[in-house]
Amino acid sequence: MEHEKDPGAGLDPDPLAEQRGIDGFPPQKQEWPGLDARMTPRPDHGERSYQGSGKLRGRVALITGGDSGIGRAVAIAFAREGADVAFSYFSEHEDADETVRWVRDAGRRAMALPGDLRDPSACRERVERVVREFGRLNILVNNAALHVEKDSLEEISPGQLETTFRTNVFAPIWLAQAALPSMRAGDVVINTGSVTGFRGNPTLIDYAATKAALHNFTISLAKAVASRGIRVNCVSPGPVWTPLIVSTRSEEKVESFGTDTLWGRAAQPAEIAPTYVFLASGDSRYYSGEIFAPSGQ
Repeated sequence: MEHEKDPGAGLDPDPLAEQRGIDGFPPQKQEWPGLDARMTPRPDHGERSYQGSGKLRGRVALITGGDSGIGRAVAIAFAREGADVAFSYFSEHEDADETVRWVRDAGRRAMALPGDLRDPSACRERVERVVREFGRLNILVNNAALHVEKDSLEEISPGQLETTFRTNVFAPIWLAQAALPSMRAGDVVINTGSVTGFRGNPTLIDYAATKAALHNFTISLAKAVASRGIRVNCVSPGPVWTPLIVSTRSEEKVESFGTDTLWGRAAQPAEIAPTYVFLASGDSRYYSGEIFAPSGQ
């Protein structure tokens, strides 16, 4: 696949302006976990807009859920800033291959790690493989997440509750446990929270609870590792156009997704990734235990 670059390109103030109507996105639905290539319009991960400046030169990052969405945008940005990038994903091999191509296109090493993170041994094995093959791990981005909409609390089954917490809370904790022994002063952990962790959501009750837990985990872990010079922060976006949306929401909700923000639209992944770059780089060396909320609200 040919990857074009435009050195002079920048992010349009509204990347979807020409692709969406005033009523939002075209109605669409995919089976979970969804594929980027089948979305209309395709999300913008910064493929043709993000310009690096060496902020992460020589660093190694592990990003969970790096095959698409925010994870892919962060992988592209990190690579263009000079980092080698490993990322985990569930089973979306087509999307994962695309992320690998963009990382390598930036001249950096890429490693795709498929599988399920709802098991502590799987989390540990991924961290160990990155350290073994790349020699170190400087940046851990706990980004993978799952949500399933339900109209009431009573509809949330024990299985859904356990799956949501294992994916969104347990896995980040297990990954941090595995990564911290290899981390040194200046290294960072970045968690992906959600605006729902602050405000709640009546149809995403279990998901919102996991994100509130992740916010608290960020603050607590930051205090626990500050003496080692390791920083821990969180990015908690509002609505972002990713495969998770079209694979877990009704066509009607997809059509109006993000229209209640100040900008009248959902964010593109490319608009969120620079926050991760800031938190991963030395530019944020005084920041720890912070929760950044690019919510558009």
